[in-house]
Amino acid sequence: MVGLLHRQSSLFYVAFHREASLIKDDLLEPIDALLDDAGLVALVDQALGSRRRHSRTTGRPSIAPDRLLRCCVLKHLKGWSFRELERELRSNLAYRRFTRFDHDPIPDFGTFCRTFAVIGEELTRKIHAQVVTRARHDRIAPGRKLRTDTTVVESNVHYPTDSSLLADGIRVLTRVLRRVSQECIGGAVKVVDHARAAKHRVLEINRAAKSLTETNRERLQESYRKLVGIAHRVLRQAQEVSEDLLRGRLTVVGNVQRVLVQQLQIEHFSPLVKKVIEQTRARVFAGDTHVEGKVLSLFEEKTCAIRKGKAHKPTEFGRLLRVDEVEHGIVSNYDVKDGNPADQRQWVPALCAHQTCFGRVPEMATADRGFFSAANERQARDLGVEKVAIASRGALSKDRAKRQKQRWFRRALRWRAGIEGRIGTLKHRFGLLRATYKGDYGFKRYVAWSIITNNLVSIARVRTRRQLRKDALQKKPAA
Repeated sequence: MVGLLHRQSSLFYVAFHREASLIKDDLLEPIDALLDDAGLVALVDQALGSRRRHSRTTGRPSIAPDRLLRCCVLKHLKGWSFRELERELRSNLAYRRFTRFDHDPIPDFGTFCRTFAVIGEELTRKIHAQVVTRARHDRIAPGRKLRTDTTVVESNVHYPTDSSLLADGIRVLTRVLRRVSQECIGGAVKVVDHARAAKHRVLEINRAAKSLTETNRERLQESYRKLVGIAHRVLRQAQEVSEDLLRGRLTVVGNVQRVLVQQLQIEHFSPLVKKVIEQTRARVFAGDTHVEGKVLSLFEEKTCAIRKGKAHKPTEFGRLLRVDEVEHGIVSNYDVKDGNPADQRQWVPALCAHQTCFGRVPEMATADRGFFSAANERQARDLGVEKVAIASRGALSKDRAKRQKQRWFRRALRWRAGIEGRIGTLKHRFGLLRATYKGDYGFKRYVAWSIITNNLVSIARVRTRRQLRKDALQKKPAA
């Protein structure tokens, strides 16, 4: 059941609330005013009420919509895990007041984790659009200027080596088979635990890979041959068990629903493990390092290997994110990409997204040289952008050099450089360095909440500066 928005405080807490209200936080106070928005709360309430047919009238009371919204913002604002969120809410009065829990009991981290997932990708986009609309109405983000760039958000995965991926596949399929055997007649599914053998083979591979001598290469291939053999046997058994379950050849004496869930797990992981075996054989035994559709994680399937030319991190494992920023640090649009498309293909979608958001194209649009092409500049002018500032690549003609030396062009490029700082702030201040929510669904939710929190902080700071300026003018004596 959806929690109540209007709650009655206990008589004991009324007196205590006066003292608790004296605890101020310079950042949380202005954000608190922004979250007192009926539109934002209504969106969260809609998500909570649509979980089940009778979610609004039956079941135990869940976290109230206003509390859930504030907890999501606070978690990403502070960069906490769900366990840290629970601990801080229990121990800090300022955070209790901000999230409106006051004297009520704090849910455990598991409840936070499940309830946060109710706010899906579509709803987080609506919340983001609502926050940007608020910035427009407050004249913080008029949308006259646009700068765009792409960056990599890392997936929450370990460094993908063939040996570790094979070990992951053996571990996951063995775990699923063990759970199936517990629900069937004793001895119907005989599960052999290969964890110790797999660990030893991985260690052998790591030791052999430290030196590229001919002897170590032979040891490496021999260890890989044993590890691939284990993975292939476990995969074959899992596929046989899945087929027996579908044909009714296995008698289930336990919970049928649990068995069906595990059977779906086999169907999900079996193709991935098979692909890992194939790419391992191609790389280790055939020397082919460019396998099409390479699997980099069994759990984050859409993870890509992306090279952005960073000296300290040549290859990043994650997903490409396009960030569109307007005035005062407001991220007006974002887009999580599948694969690693070229930056040139992101320019026109960024302009179209800006037009959809603000009802018009920007007067000035800029990006780095990775977005440059003559077609992109032409399309921007056709859409109505007056000033297009994208530095050209390669040798410049006289006309192009003269254009790029013009004052407005150089000022636009200097303003464009600010998006690098914005991306750094998103990564190191709001947790966008690595997305920790699971799956494609969770990845996009995590990105959205980081950007929403950034926008709320930017709006709050601009409003605070304006209020301080207004107060200073009022205190200034008349001449």
